[in-house]
Amino acid sequence: MASRSCLSIILAAGEGTRMKSALPKVLHKIAGLPMVAHVARAAEAAGGGDLALVIGHGADEMRKAGAKFAPRAEFFVQDKRLGTAHAVLAARAAIAKGYDDVLVMFGDTPLIEAQALVAAREKLSQGAAVAVLGFRTPNPTGYGRLIEANGRLVAIREEKDCSETERQIDFCNSGLMAIDGRHALRLLEAVGNNNAKGEFYLTDIVGIAAAEGLEVLATEASFDNALGINNRAELAEGEAIWQTRRRREAMLAGVTLVAPETVFFAYDTQIAPDAYVEPNVFFGPGVTIEAGAVIHAFSHIEGAHIGPRVEIGPFARLRPGADLAERAKVGNFCEVKNATVEAGAKVSHLAYVGDARVGANANVGAGVITCNYNGFTKSRTDIGRGAFIGSNSSLVAPVRIGDGANVAAGSVITEDVPADALAFGRARQKTLPERGRMLRERLASAKKAAE
Repeated sequence: MASRSCLSIILAAGEGTRMKSALPKVLHKIAGLPMVAHVARAAEAAGGGDLALVIGHGADEMRKAGAKFAPRAEFFVQDKRLGTAHAVLAARAAIAKGYDDVLVMFGDTPLIEAQALVAAREKLSQGAAVAVLGFRTPNPTGYGRLIEANGRLVAIREEKDCSETERQIDFCNSGLMAIDGRHALRLLEAVGNNNAKGEFYLTDIVGIAAAEGLEVLATEASFDNALGINNRAELAEGEAIWQTRRRREAMLAGVTLVAPETVFFAYDTQIAPDAYVEPNVFFGPGVTIEAGAVIHAFSHIEGAHIGPRVEIGPFARLRPGADLAERAKVGNFCEVKNATVEAGAKVSHLAYVGDARVGANANVGAGVITCNYNGFTKSRTDIGRGAFIGSNSSLVAPVRIGDGANVAAGSVITEDVPADALAFGRARQKTLPERGRMLRERLASAKKAAE
């Protein structure tokens, strides 16, 4: 397959009115990635990395999004929606470059897998002019049927046009297909619009190719591969299927998921064997978890690196830029953002660490916060190796706490603390005998009078 060039045409011009959204349908996300980007990733993995995106509704948004997930893609605009063959021909200039294979896909089928596309391309390498991707379902109602004879595909029949016998066929059309590049333009241009809707249907190339004596074959994939997303309910179904696949993949690779159905991955989550994940954990984009890390329940993690044997949570939040080294700990109800927590350091309880470095083996006590934002700019806090930050202390950035320094509980630190120093940043305690009782009596009397 590596010797054959391949163009992937992704049809993404639909308005998606059933989504009831101003956002183009194919830009709605599965696992944190636009649906059309999932399709592009599958195409690239199948060797079809030269992309042509056919766009229409929301063209500017599509170009902007495409620049991120497919920076080398060419964009073609379908001005009028006159059917799927018409949409493919919007990319005529790309097809005319003379690729060996042409893959035609839809931007709202995010669950398509690379191996399904590879199987279709293999049919072309073996001599087929067209290979149609099909699926089997026990309830084929509503789907076009793939009609085969002597091992070849002879027609794609819409259900309303099927005979009673053909309606019993459970092999259905996904709409995705691979076309031999030598024939692609000729077959597409031969498609007519002599039908009730006056549209040009891509499926017609099957009959056209067969009439020319060209070999047309079907290849089978799972139903999930063909699942099109048209509304928010189907979007949720697609998310569920994607997550189920990814969870199984992670577990088979050596990751423990205590309650897998409650763990949610992003499209790019990297998690190493022997990581251990408790229930109700959410991974946003940009997360890497190394071997032996333990993620306790109800943690939310995005844009973070979690090193070997790190312990997170429960109820922890790691935001983008959090980088935790080996055996570091971020405990319950803690938040870390754009900060490095070095090896063996602990941020155990109810703390916020942002725009900071916590040195190796340092200890950040309960209720400690780094005051990193003054309303206009952000500044950094540097906590040295082996430092101890007492509970309920506020470190007002920019500030440095030296190696081995100790900050007394309840301090507000506004100046650098040298290495091995002890710093107090709080008012001296004053105790007034009997005043507590007197205050209590006065307040109780005032309350009774008010009643």
